[in-house]
Amino acid sequence: MSYTDHRWFRPTAQSEAEILEVYRTTHQFYQEAHYREEHDRYCEWYQAIALQNQQELAKMRGDVNLFGWFCKK
Repeated sequence: MSYTDHRWFRPTAQSEAEILEVYRTTHQFYQEAHYREEHDRYCEWYQAIALQNQQELAKMRGDVNLFGWFCKK
């Protein structure tokens, strides 16, 4: 098989407008993918912090209320 048999490797003639449109679409796609990854990472962090805060609140509710002893009239 010779080099000339691989016609699909030859670049096609595209106008500058088509090239820029492909670039813009590709850029927008990667921006959206990056945004979604960052959003998913933030949601995971927020869920972990919320769980930690709930656990700390449950622990605090079980503690003795020393402040209440000093403030009773």
